[in-house]
Amino acid sequence: MKSNHMNAIPLLVLILALVVTSESNAATYRVKDQVAYQKVASKLKPGDTVELKNGVWNDFEILFEGVGTAEEPIELRAQTKGKVILSGNSNLRLAGEHLVVSGLVFKNGFTPTSSVIAFRKNKTELANNSRITQTVIHEYNNPERFENENWVMMYGRNNRFDHNHLEGKSTKGVTMAVRLNTEASQNNHHRIDHNYFGPRQILGSNGGETLRIGTSHYSLTDSFTVVENNYFDRCDGELEIISSKSGKNKFIGNVFFESRGTLTMRHGNDTLIERNVFFGNGVDHTGGIRVINKRQTIRNNYMEGLAGYRFGGALVVMNGVPNSPINRYHQVEDSLVENNSLINSDHIQLAAGSDFERSAVPIRSTFEKNLIYRDVKQDPFTVYDDVSGISFKDNAINGAASFQLEDGFTNQSFDMQRAENGLLYPVAESSLDGVGANKDIQPIAKEAVGVAWYPKPAARATFDHGEKIQVEPGLDTIADALKEASDGDVLALTAGRYTVSRMLGLTKSVTLAATSDEGEVELFFERGALFEIQQGGNLKLKGIKISGAEAPDSAGNSVIRTQRRSMLENYELIIENCEVVDLDINHSFNFLTVAKGTFADRIEILNSKFSNVTGAILSLDKESDDYGIYNAEYVTIRSSQFDKVAGDLVDFYRGGTDESTFGPHFELSDSILTDVGGGKRNKSKSSMLLHGVQVTEVAGNKISDSLPVKVLHTVGEPVTKIKNNEFIDTPKLEISELYSDKRDTAHLSNNVYRTTE
Repeated sequence: MKSNHMNAIPLLVLILALVVTSESNAATYRVKDQVAYQKVASKLKPGDTVELKNGVWNDFEILFEGVGTAEEPIELRAQTKGKVILSGNSNLRLAGEHLVVSGLVFKNGFTPTSSVIAFRKNKTELANNSRITQTVIHEYNNPERFENENWVMMYGRNNRFDHNHLEGKSTKGVTMAVRLNTEASQNNHHRIDHNYFGPRQILGSNGGETLRIGTSHYSLTDSFTVVENNYFDRCDGELEIISSKSGKNKFIGNVFFESRGTLTMRHGNDTLIERNVFFGNGVDHTGGIRVINKRQTIRNNYMEGLAGYRFGGALVVMNGVPNSPINRYHQVEDSLVENNSLINSDHIQLAAGSDFERSAVPIRSTFEKNLIYRDVKQDPFTVYDDVSGISFKDNAINGAASFQLEDGFTNQSFDMQRAENGLLYPVAESSLDGVGANKDIQPIAKEAVGVAWYPKPAARATFDHGEKIQVEPGLDTIADALKEASDGDVLALTAGRYTVSRMLGLTKSVTLAATSDEGEVELFFERGALFEIQQGGNLKLKGIKISGAEAPDSAGNSVIRTQRRSMLENYELIIENCEVVDLDINHSFNFLTVAKGTFADRIEILNSKFSNVTGAILSLDKESDDYGIYNAEYVTIRSSQFDKVAGDLVDFYRGGTDESTFGPHFELSDSILTDVGGGKRNKSKSSMLLHGVQVTEVAGNKISDSLPVKVLHTVGEPVTKIKNNEFIDTPKLEISELYSDKRDTAHLSNNVYRTTE
């Protein structure tokens, strides 16, 4: 017995040595479950560390509180970075002083509260002088698309959020926000640096910012937040990638890669935007910087390949509202735009948003030593109002034709070459020394932000990147093949007759394509829908004939529908060289029916034919609450034919007066419509209803014996072009401005109306 007792003493000493450091009496507690965590959480002292054991922690709502010191913070960390997974209904709250959290991963679930990470316990107990680093939040989304939730909420003062990875937010609500809603969170001096803000898909609504600092209510309060050396990768949620809504913030050295929208000084004064780099690569709606309010400084930034326009342009200086309410647009005053380079970027907007309300033009502001270069040598400036309040000095532009801003610009041809930092600068032009962005800018690399142990997503094609699966005609052979298919696979259909007895639910990207032109691929279906696009599903049909002749004899069938509940992931639908017939077994038989809370990045109908349809071709009208929400971003119909369609070709609805989105976009070109829209159940009494669509092009079409095309403009500056169309025995276009007393803004040209009588 004595011997055993003596042998146990060294073992006990060894255990204590692993837990307590002799110099500071700080303890390291490795906990294996939530019960063990709760036992140590209330007794943490300066220098203590809590390690969560590697593994999946389900439904873990972490409250991490304590009072550390600058020299001895209290730490909460993963046993191994990236190996502690917080899933289910988990979240994290910090409260106290000098706390540090690192190495955690939130995925496979969603927060049960309004945020995933909050720098506070409650409204009065906040975190100060604390840090979250090396932490990941990946696709941690509530199943309901428009359930307003935020991922990271910063409160308190002097906190830091750095080297974190945030990717795949799909729900309404900001990815990250700094709150100033109490005095204890104002003048906060937070630092947000070296984070990877990964892809955020188009939300199709307001509320999709990646980063917001403040709110309009506290916008005349200073925040002093520094945002530097972060990487914003394809952050496409809405018009504002970053919304600065407080004073004296700094945005320095950030990179924006192919992100739709702008860094926007929405509210607040005395902002500094410096040494940021924007790479648009010609992607639609990629923007730069939007200037509003007083004493803003925009200097030494580089913007290349930005395709955005209007509020989403490369550089936008806004008009304000006279004596503006705190939540509207304050006048641009005493602001400086200097030494910026705008390279092959399409639009620079001055006095943007000018209208009856926004009539306060920029005053006492300076635009100097900026470099504007475009290969096409066209004037990128759009001037919407009086800009005499902007002083233009020592700027250069490369030989733009019909350049409207003569004073303060050198308009001469010059060439550019790419430097070692990857940016373009003038070639051997001593007269341009000191103009444009400095040559010592070093855009931060994607690899230098976030965490090294968690992969950053690469761009990937939606369709046709997988295997080819041969499918033979018969009953449910397509359904059987679909079960075995992987994402990106192609089901190659041999000529013949296919019958599908069950609805095909799609949770992956799949293509159904005829293998050759030697015979028809005919597809019949026996359920109320042939395809249902579900979470993660995308569909491409090519060279197939689809008949509704064997569908149930009931109203409201569809060839394709989305799932009936909200979808987090956006989907794509492409119809190419297909024929769709006999959707007439009963009334209201649509080709595509969508549900509220679903969103398509793109829908394309190319070189296809549709005939005998008792419903609509594309029913995209389920967001009828007038909140600025809609069902699809890009809808394109080209070189197609539509005959005997009782409903609309497309019923496309975006209601309300919100200006936070770029879409919807609609194109109909080189197509033939015959007897479209005349069904007695077609409530719109139109062949196409475009309500609130922001970009419309209807060109080169022949529309016969059909109801009128109706366009209803709502907000913003919708771009509607209707040209070179032939209307035969069809009423004239009906275009309305719902919220404006201005003449309609549609561009109409070379449209011909005639009758056969």
